[in-house]
Amino acid sequence: MKQLVVISGKGGTGKTILAASFAALSHNPVMADCDVDAADLHLLLQPTVIDRHQFSGGRYASVDETLCSRCGECRVRCRFDAIGEDFVVDPVSCEGCAFCHFVCPVKAIEMRERTSGEWFVSETRFGPMVHAQLGIAEENSGKLVSVVKRRAKEIAESQKRDWVIVDGAPGIGCPVIASLSGADCALVVTEPTLSSLHDADRVIGVARHFNVPVKLVINKYDLNLEMAAEVEAYCKIGNIPFVGRIGFHESVVGAAVEGKTIVEHSNGRARLEVEAVWSTLEKEQRP
Repeated sequence: MKQLVVISGKGGTGKTILAASFAALSHNPVMADCDVDAADLHLLLQPTVIDRHQFSGGRYASVDETLCSRCGECRVRCRFDAIGEDFVVDPVSCEGCAFCHFVCPVKAIEMRERTSGEWFVSETRFGPMVHAQLGIAEENSGKLVSVVKRRAKEIAESQKRDWVIVDGAPGIGCPVIASLSGADCALVVTEPTLSSLHDADRVIGVARHFNVPVKLVINKYDLNLEMAAEVEAYCKIGNIPFVGRIGFHESVVGAAVEGKTIVEHSNGRARLEVEAVWSTLEKEQRP
């Protein structure tokens, strides 16, 4: 079983479109949507949820009014001003540090689990999928990504699946680091722009720091042929395997509107280019 993580360094490069297409092209896969802050792989794979779980990403303080002596020690010590004059804790302001819990002289403050989101195990037309949704303004997305990846790996191992296709989060933060954990290959999707190349360079640095092999593909390359050539030159200088170019095609938009992958939507150039990229990846990462 091989784990392929599709990342981008920035949003909007077409990472999810490619991950969904790889799910359609691969043999016996498990999909994992690790962009838990703004999950959208389900829009293309249209999963049927078969298992649902709550995710607790942290804790918050709660004052027991029957025990509280209203000494004010907790309010003085709370650096986040999360405890009001009525000694009621604002769960939004509370960072869960538990300092108030330890300084309370009458032990009136307890720490409670904070429900931060949900994660799901679903079935799709291509196989099982593990995905999640973090609550609005909630934290610990890296922790939730780890839950999603771990469950996807368990399913792949128990069902003897060949691939775990991971749609990673954009950027270089905790969700991306968690997405890269245990990966056999990270495919970086970039665009022919200076800013996209800069962000790709950063996420490649993160992947290499964790000893994850990196490959790169240019999406919408024909929007700026000169910059696309610069990206390829960057790969050559940095010894980064370059796996192909994908042009800007209206059929990609049509596929997204219909909730389909590129390879399901048409037999045009877009499909051929995506198939060529997958063929290259599969040959080099074949289980």
